[in-house]
Amino acid sequence: MKYIILYGMAGAIVLSPAYADDRNNKPHDHGHEMEEIFVTGAPHNKARLDVLQGSSLIGLDELEQRMEATIGETLSGIPGISSSFFGPGASRPIIRGLGGDRIRILINGIGSIDASSTSPDHSVASDPLTAERIEILRGASTLLYGSNAVGGVVNIIDGRIPATIPGEAISGRGRLGYGSAAADYSGGLALNAKLGGSDDTAVLLHLDGYFRKSSDYDIPGFAKSALLRAAGEDSTFGTVKNSDVDNKGGAIGLSWIGQDAMLGMSFSLNDSNYGVPGNDEETVRIDLNQKRFDLKGNLEQDFLIFDEARLRFGYADYEHKELEGADIGTIFANEGWEGRIELIQQEMGALHGSLGLQIRKRDFEAIGDEAFVPPTTTRQWGIFAVEELSLDPVTLEFGARFDHQSVKNKSLNQNRIFNSISLSAGAALHPTPDSLIGLSLGRTKRAPTAEELFSNGPHLATDAFEIGNINLTQETATSLELTLKQESERFKANINLYHTWYNDFISEDFTGVQRQGLNILEFRQRDARFYGAELDSSFLVFDRGDHELWLKLSGDIVRANFTGGGGNLPRIPAKSANIGFKYDGPYFGASGNIRLVDDQAKLAENEIITRGYTEINLDVFWHPYGEDRDLTFRLQGKNLNNAERRQHTSFLKDLLPMPGRNIKFSLTYGF
Repeated sequence: MKYIILYGMAGAIVLSPAYADDRNNKPHDHGHEMEEIFVTGAPHNKARLDVLQGSSLIGLDELEQRMEATIGETLSGIPGISSSFFGPGASRPIIRGLGGDRIRILINGIGSIDASSTSPDHSVASDPLTAERIEILRGASTLLYGSNAVGGVVNIIDGRIPATIPGEAISGRGRLGYGSAAADYSGGLALNAKLGGSDDTAVLLHLDGYFRKSSDYDIPGFAKSALLRAAGEDSTFGTVKNSDVDNKGGAIGLSWIGQDAMLGMSFSLNDSNYGVPGNDEETVRIDLNQKRFDLKGNLEQDFLIFDEARLRFGYADYEHKELEGADIGTIFANEGWEGRIELIQQEMGALHGSLGLQIRKRDFEAIGDEAFVPPTTTRQWGIFAVEELSLDPVTLEFGARFDHQSVKNKSLNQNRIFNSISLSAGAALHPTPDSLIGLSLGRTKRAPTAEELFSNGPHLATDAFEIGNINLTQETATSLELTLKQESERFKANINLYHTWYNDFISEDFTGVQRQGLNILEFRQRDARFYGAELDSSFLVFDRGDHELWLKLSGDIVRANFTGGGGNLPRIPAKSANIGFKYDGPYFGASGNIRLVDDQAKLAENEIITRGYTEINLDVFWHPYGEDRDLTFRLQGKNLNNAERRQHTSFLKDLLPMPGRNIKFSLTYGF
């Protein structure tokens, strides 16, 4: 193998009681030996079973199975999650039919600080190779992370700031991987070193680096859909041109960890160059670079009514160039920072809570042919409180947040200021120690973004001339969600039923008029509603010694329409279901699933029907040393039946199918 790359340090940080963010937190005891702690859902952390809204925790082993080139494709197929698939180089998660600025992508609790929410052809400045685990919150997560999280949160936890003292002086993890569909070489290496100290106090160093390089990817047939070909449009066959990816990066982190405090920092680089497929007339590429600094601190000492304080800060200087052949067409630059302080309250009888302050600044500028957004400065700050009242077997949750946002168009010296209050309440009942019935209600306000307010120019990624609306007001979402969970030794299931009503929902609407040969899209406001359901379940059908066999069943459905007879919203995912199995043994394991995706015929204006598909996947792994050494060989077959798959949520769905049959191999070793 020509390329050597990184993976993250995994293992102990997930469940270890020495993990700095988990100490002194007291989730409910459900009797499981290895309780999985969900750190994204609330400042005072929870056991996964206690998270009231729809959630997923993707640990290291599942990450290995799901690993793709982008965070969107890595998570796509989890109930309630699809992607904005814009080729192998750019893909963001779509959660319950919502994407863009309504989904917050976090790196260790701080925003990704890139331009990925501006356009679907812009990549998230993070590679899944760096992740140790990923936590997902579906639905409104506004109180902790701001109104931009009204659709959900994806928190990528990478361990670049060491937060636990390892038992060994040097520990680490490495990965090598290959995929046949695009001759995709990937891999990485992460090291943690104990520079000095004891078992209770130490100075730790973290180093990592990763690399991914792939060629144009193979598809089962024609690039363009049958409906476009029937209209007389030509199409390439077998391989998608200009879909290669070259991504690399790394980080250095340093931490001091004491018995009651920690302070750490990291510096990371991300450098990516990828093709933007779907344009037959010219070759467009994106050359992306981000430099990022992060700071993390914890103090666990009683003061006033609090017993812990947490500090998080991130700064990034991001730039990407859109290359049209040998020429630079447009430069997108985003310099920003985000900080948050959380104060964890002492337990006062049955009451436990947190207070917090979050501040963000974003200086965004586009220069060149596709500068459809003028230079803008966005400033946001918010204060929040989240409280939990435990009245066993019922737990009540409630919270409030105040947000202030100002968005300034520096070219025209226009400024819009928004103030908002968001509220939430919920109740959780534990009929048994292994089950939960939860009901949550939220009312969230989201201020319009700079793109929604001030866009005015051609945007080839969406094949449109986009026009913002300076008079946009805040949109208001009222959400109701019922959550049912069961996590016993033989049966695990999550069921989520949700309904969200939007007043003044902001959407991009076709006007039926063209400018510069492009369809004009205007940002407008109308009332809308989203509703749906998600199921994720596992059944233990065989258990003998170290051998287990689970059957798995999952699926989701989401509907979204404008109220008052306004029709369907665009790019809403189709119904889907997964039927599969998972076998675990001391030396061998295997899993497989059949994924069924329905036709999407609930169409918005100017949309074309997207045909469904059936996809077959298989995963086999081998631990040659069992539990004595952390060495795993993995062989996977993705889309083994070579089905033509198109994402209805993608702007390029009729121009660009997802990859065909892909045989993947990976080797991981931890020490």
